[in-house]
Amino acid sequence: MKTDESFETKTYHKVDLRLIPFLFLCYILAYLDRVNVGFAKLQMLKDLSLSDAAFAAGAGIFFIGYFFFEVPSNILLKKFGARMWIARIMVTWGIVSACMVFVYDEWSFYVMRFILGIAEAGFFPGVIFYLTLWYPSRLRATRTAWFVSAIAVSGVIGNPISGWIMDLFSGAMGLAGWQWLFIVEGIPSIIVGFWVIYYLDSSIEESKWLTAEEKAMLAKNIVAEDKHKTEHKLMDAFKSGKVWVLCAIYFTLMIGLYGIAFWLPTIVKAFGIQGYFGVGVITAIPYGVAVIGMILLSRHSDKTGERRLHYVYNVTAGAAGLVLSGVFASNPVLAIIFLSISTLGVIGSMPLFWPLPSAFLAGTAAAAGIGIVNSVGNLGGYFGPNIPVWAKLVSSDPSAALYIIAGILMVGAGLTYFYIPETLRVRVGEAPVTSSAKAGAGKN
Repeated sequence: MKTDESFETKTYHKVDLRLIPFLFLCYILAYLDRVNVGFAKLQMLKDLSLSDAAFAAGAGIFFIGYFFFEVPSNILLKKFGARMWIARIMVTWGIVSACMVFVYDEWSFYVMRFILGIAEAGFFPGVIFYLTLWYPSRLRATRTAWFVSAIAVSGVIGNPISGWIMDLFSGAMGLAGWQWLFIVEGIPSIIVGFWVIYYLDSSIEESKWLTAEEKAMLAKNIVAEDKHKTEHKLMDAFKSGKVWVLCAIYFTLMIGLYGIAFWLPTIVKAFGIQGYFGVGVITAIPYGVAVIGMILLSRHSDKTGERRLHYVYNVTAGAAGLVLSGVFASNPVLAIIFLSISTLGVIGSMPLFWPLPSAFLAGTAAAAGIGIVNSVGNLGGYFGPNIPVWAKLVSSDPSAALYIIAGILMVGAGLTYFYIPETLRVRVGEAPVTSSAKAGAGKN
């Protein structure tokens, strides 16, 4: 079997072209269906007589349903295979998202958001686990970045589209713009969900588009890396102290992510922007900056094999961006510049974070551990949208929520700096097969 670096590089490039663009598309749809409620809010509050507090509670309750079903979903993905389980998740959430059209009051809003969280549970950690079946950790940050960049791209593309849908379809067939938003953005998830069944392979062995030689090389790299991991069983994930530290770190990051995602359209509209499409175009700017920045950061992290300090510095920059966007809230240009830095600091840190759990977890422990970190961490998605509401109770400063979120991000940066074990930091950068493979890692 060929083992030279050029053969390895070409094989991973082949895998990249097959998997990453498709998973990227899936996550754009997933994230859009999760956060388009932030855009719908611009009409829903008046139409349904919802308060800001009711909206925040409904936006956040998604993550309660998500929390309870995340780990079981990821374990079932390992049992039934990524192809069928990811397809099931996408079709289910697409149907539920489209059914948001039937929301008519505060409690129906809560119920539908909770069900949407149940439907989508397992998608993100399922894909993160799926990537561990194809790539060793030394190559995973860049691939994770391309996948996670769908969050930023969904903001670049999705926000203007969301604004356009609400402007164009408001009143059509007796439905409000926000109702059309959920219908139009829910249907593609159902279509792509069925496509998953015919496109994805659950493992290297199933793939018909790889040669026997390519399969052997890919499998050998994964097997060699797993030998260095210490935790393989289901209970290993629950008993691991490192897993729970990572939960806490990710919790702070999700507070930042969803605090920004759900309230950014409202912040931008307060600048005096006219029309929903105009709001969408302006809110796309921070996400565009995040797309470029996260790819550059992740490539550098893969090249150096260093994750911890990349994460700490980037999150710290994001916290500083939030503070400065609050300080200069009266200047729309400066506010958007600093919101762009904060968006990069949050979204750009996700691909730096996700290689960490799979650096010491393998097999069922990896599926469960990634699910635990994502489910517990995503509870931050409940608190993020509520912080602006709670901040009003203790401060008259309209930027107080931004300062609070910045402080929480700094707590996560501190946990990362002081509590990520030295062995975990080193192993992330190791090449598990040969020294020559390590030397060529930055080329893939």
